[in-house]
Amino acid sequence: MPSTARNAQPDLTGQQIQTPAAIAANERRVRLGFWRKLARFVGRLPFAEDVVAAYYCALDSGTPLRVRAILLAALAYFIMPADIVPDFILGFGFTDDATVIATAIGLAYRHITEDHRIAARRVLQTAGDRQA
Repeated sequence: MPSTARNAQPDLTGQQIQTPAAIAANERRVRLGFWRKLARFVGRLPFAEDVVAAYYCALDSGTPLRVRAILLAALAYFIMPADIVPDFILGFGFTDDATVIATAIGLAYRHITEDHRIAARRVLQTAGDRQA
């Protein structure tokens, strides 16, 4: 294999990154489990605002399908009960989640709007007010 093929970036411009069934399944998982997972760990999650902004972007009908697919897959991984590094391991539990989320956000950053970030801050502020 030529070295250029090994170092090539994935083509994210195509419309078919995931099958429609996989996208729909990830969206169902995210809609059903996102807020419950976030509520359990929000105080220990240094990237909570990014995760919530990604959530709003992923569910925004104005977001391109390929971007929604990437974000929904990352968010579905975030809410999975069992992943590579279990979330309850102090100090390391969210490193794999953070890596997956950061990669997805890096690929989708142009589509995560200020409105998504404002909505994320508002929700997190409300959650913080409830805990206080």
